Amino acid sequence: MNVQFRPDSSASVNVKTAIADCDIHPARATNDELFPFMAKRWHEHLEAYGKQAYHGMMEGPPYPKAQPNASRRDAWPPEGGPQGSSLSFMQKQLLDPYNVALGVLNPLNSGQGLRNQDLAGAICSAINDWQIEKWTSKDKRLKASIVVANEDGVTAAAEICKRASDPNFVQVLLLSRNVEPLGQRRYWPVYEAAQEIGLPVGVHAFGFGGNPLTPSGWPSFYIEEMVGHAQCQQTVLASLVLEGVFERFPKLKMVMIEAGFGWAPSLAWRLDKSFEKLHSEVPHLKRKPSEYIRDHIWWTTQPMEDPERRDHLFQAIEWIGWDKLLFATDYPHWDFDEPSRVLPPGVSEANREAFYLGNAKKLYGIS
Repeated sequence: MNVQFRPDSSASVNVKTAIADCDIHPARATNDELFPFMAKRWHEHLEAYGKQAYHGMMEGPPYPKAQPNASRRDAWPPEGGPQGSSLSFMQKQLLDPYNVALGVLNPLNSGQGLRNQDLAGAICSAINDWQIEKWTSKDKRLKASIVVANEDGVTAAAEICKRASDPNFVQVLLLSRNVEPLGQRRYWPVYEAAQEIGLPVGVHAFGFGGNPLTPSGWPSFYIEEMVGHAQCQQTVLASLVLEGVFERFPKLKMVMIEAGFGWAPSLAWRLDKSFEKLHSEVPHLKRKPSEYIRDHIWWTTQPMEDPERRDHLFQAIEWIGWDKLLFATDYPHWDFDEPSRVLPPGVSEANREAFYLGNAKKLYGIS
């Protein structure tokens, strides 16, 4: 269940072709690492009251994660601290051996989804400063996602605009589990600001909205949570399309992160079929749902579907488009995808290059 770092494996080291890794999770070495970036009042608030989320499980739902922080057993930094908290170890274990030319940081447990919206905004802004100070300013291969207090659209939009001209940031980051489905109007200021500054919005699996992962309630097992991220992301995507987000924000680009992509065609087919009969209910939509999905959505690959017949995988990708896939490892988490083993044989050189690097550089505006 764990991926081990094998420095003598020809498959895992010294990758010659440069790649982009579009889902890296940096962690804080200590809980007070953000304090230099926050006003004193918030230090005192956290010490006195802590953080209150919409549900009580601040580290995620209470399913066994196999390893602390759901991370690789070999990812503990030698100098101490949790997995993902050391830049030098990340360089040694991920960036250098896999020839990562572009790494996109997606911090989790970062203040999104707190009930105290002012506190959420303060923590998210501190996270963004911390990403620059500890990561992107120290290694130019790394770029950050703008973390925002997404349940407060006004505060979130202000944070996005604050970072608009900062080249350290290439994406706005949301989570899939929120108080309401992401297409609803409380989140529109996020999309308006992202469109205005020209950055894509990433929607990563996970969140603290207080609702169960599945429409049927809380599941029993970790494996249900793992596959449930795809179900949750389908709800997110249907909401974005049917609420008219892409009609209202026609230049908006979104990235579905860590929830797979093989389910996308069947969701689009079902939406299109219902749309034929129920178009009058959503007259604000000018095109079929599948057209919005194919035009506005990019997909990270981890976890990538692995059917017994490779042609089934290729058929799903052909529907999505080879130009819409972004390679990701999910470092340092236990279900890490090693780049040399992800794509099966039979992929053209042009599609392979786009898959590993070209699509990400184009989407994120990296020359």
